[in-house]
Amino acid sequence: MNLPVHIAKRYLFSKKSHNAINIVSGISVAGVAVVTAAMVIVLSVFNGFEGLVISLYNVFEAPIIIKPAEGKTLELSAIPTAEILATDGVLGYVEVLEESCLIRYRDKQYFARIKGVSDNFLELTDMDSMIVDGDPYMHVNGTPAALLGSGVAYHLSANVNDPINPLQIYVPKRGSSATIDPTKAFNVKQIYATGVFSIQADFDLKYVITPIRFARELLDHEGRVSALELALDPKAKMETVREEIQDKLGADYVVKDRFQQNELLYKIMKSEKWAVFMILSFILMISIFNVIGSLTMLIIEKKKDINILRSMGASEQLIQHIFILEGIFISMIGAIGGLILGLLVCWAQIQFELIKLNSGGNYIVQSYPVEVQPIDVLSVFLVVGTIGLLAAWIPVRKIIRPVETVRIVGE
Repeated sequence: MNLPVHIAKRYLFSKKSHNAINIVSGISVAGVAVVTAAMVIVLSVFNGFEGLVISLYNVFEAPIIIKPAEGKTLELSAIPTAEILATDGVLGYVEVLEESCLIRYRDKQYFARIKGVSDNFLELTDMDSMIVDGDPYMHVNGTPAALLGSGVAYHLSANVNDPINPLQIYVPKRGSSATIDPTKAFNVKQIYATGVFSIQADFDLKYVITPIRFARELLDHEGRVSALELALDPKAKMETVREEIQDKLGADYVVKDRFQQNELLYKIMKSEKWAVFMILSFILMISIFNVIGSLTMLIIEKKKDINILRSMGASEQLIQHIFILEGIFISMIGAIGGLILGLLVCWAQIQFELIKLNSGGNYIVQSYPVEVQPIDVLSVFLVVGTIGLLAAWIPVRKIIRPVETVRIVGE
């Protein structure tokens, strides 16, 4: 058996002459375990919220969107849709025409954004699962109908069961010149609301979804689109498909995947997560100081053993190795215990939803979402191991110094 490992294990589990050493060692292990468990739990909760936010955005935003490099719209016939559909992983596309507008309902009005979509929109998205009032119908007896964001519906006090009062949507006429009569400067069309969706505030406060035929008539953009939103096979690699489509379409088009559409959002979520990770790492460093105290007390108690080992011919490196291993054992026991504790807490939260969100609020989920990622567990273990090694190596190197060799010169 490796001698330093054997002696370090004996020192770790044997009874000490001073009970305070056992207490400090136990506190060291418990401190490392608690902080390690906290790191695993906090990172997993961040992953859960990140996954929740991304899933909400994914309901409304397509995996890949194609827009013109210049201008706001382009002719649908000019887009090589056959080449796009021939790309591996592409299931279909939704024609989209967007523009800012003013909406009036009874005596209230609100600035929003009209989003005209082709008839396959509900088939290629999960929008129907986000309807909180009314029905996900965009046609009623062949007549176009609208889906309102919950924020838009709130500001308009819109009622989806109102067959008498339609929404009035105003957009500026294309190429209109200044006129005394403001009504001549706007295109106005009426449409009834059939449903209200609730996804996320960025969408709920902004969008009104209508059939694209209605939007084209309102905007005088017959046969034009502002974007194509692609639906992909779940097994397809989004980045690979995006690059292939961009190569096919060339510089006249801008092709973006989900991460590029919300680049700032993803960067903020990642930076927040790792900022918290660094803060907890500093807390871990503070808890590791207990290991330094425990090792210092153990070295003082084992001075006699150290002298005996020296007299038996043990090198200073071997003696230092013993106590460095002692510190590593303390850190690793705490790290492994903390990982197990953290993973158990995460599992319990996933299975039983122990910690609820505020019961008085209207939340999409009722408990804290948790998602354990192996890379996070590995990162925590490596950080704890590295800090534990440094905490053991530094004091041992300082306290156990090599004995100076005294040369006796005889006559």
